[in-house]
Amino acid sequence: MKRTDYSLLPKVELHLHLDCCLSFEVVNKIDPTISFETYRESFVAPPKCTDLADYITRAVSGCNLMQTKEQLRLVTLDLFEQLKKEYVIYAEIRFAPLLHTFKGLSSVEVVEVVNEAVSEGISQTGVEAGLILCTLRHFSEQQSMETVNLVKEFEGSNVIGFDIAADEAGFPIDNHLKAFVFAKENKLHITAHAGEAKGAESVWETLQHFHPTRIGHGVRSVEDPKLMEFLKQNDIHLEVCPTSNVQTNVVESIEHHPVDKIYQSGVSMSINTDARTISDVDLKHEYELLENQFNWQKEYFKQCNLEAIKHAFISSEKKRTLAKKIEEMWVEINY
Repeated sequence: MKRTDYSLLPKVELHLHLDCCLSFEVVNKIDPTISFETYRESFVAPPKCTDLADYITRAVSGCNLMQTKEQLRLVTLDLFEQLKKEYVIYAEIRFAPLLHTFKGLSSVEVVEVVNEAVSEGISQTGVEAGLILCTLRHFSEQQSMETVNLVKEFEGSNVIGFDIAADEAGFPIDNHLKAFVFAKENKLHITAHAGEAKGAESVWETLQHFHPTRIGHGVRSVEDPKLMEFLKQNDIHLEVCPTSNVQTNVVESIEHHPVDKIYQSGVSMSINTDARTISDVDLKHEYELLENQFNWQKEYFKQCNLEAIKHAFISSEKKRTLAKKIEEMWVEINY
């Protein structure tokens, strides 16, 4: 039986954290004192972390090297090169602007420079991309409002959506209600992390109060059949990140991951890396992992990519162009 060479096929990624995707090359360029051994120790998580909070500590290393305009530009362009190498044709890159203000940049300046770097990356690599700005669970109401206002301020640029990330188990939704009301009233695109560190109840809560069209991760939705049916009936898209879920102890091992169950249920979903450096993966790795573990066929991944395009925060015209490319290229390429 022929196996598919996924590196040759156009791919889409909707769930990708900028500060969790620094290659050793860009880290060493920004700080030449960081050796490869130190990089692996500080930026890459072990196969098993204690929990999500433990996993997230590795992101601090990336944030520390993203505090000046040039650092932000270099990291953004570095990610575009990574995406180009594995034939990602569209990506939605998310980050929390307020985490990059520790050396004097304003949040507006942070978004400006990353927005400009995304335009530069698109021009240099041909990879289409958009930016999603994140508030974080432990942020105050003021910080959440500052973040969502940035999404509104940069509307019409590469900034295309609003997200809430970080440890859902440790912090309630209260501080963020006002920001998501603002997002909904202003018709901003919304995705939200849920169903990762907490169970199906966090997905219900997120859907009820934040009104997203997509859920970041959302894999623990399988714990509630009624929720799965709601997701299906309302076409809520799940941004699934298999390896990350194993590392953060959402699931014990890839054998226990509900990704196949989600796909077979008919709930809209896509396959994503979450954090290319922290999880030490790319999309090719994730596809091969699911192919080997669950006997996923090429058609499954094609469908996930088409669902990603359908739920991307882009114009209908761009969706048609990208979907056509997927349809045409995912036909005959095998090895």
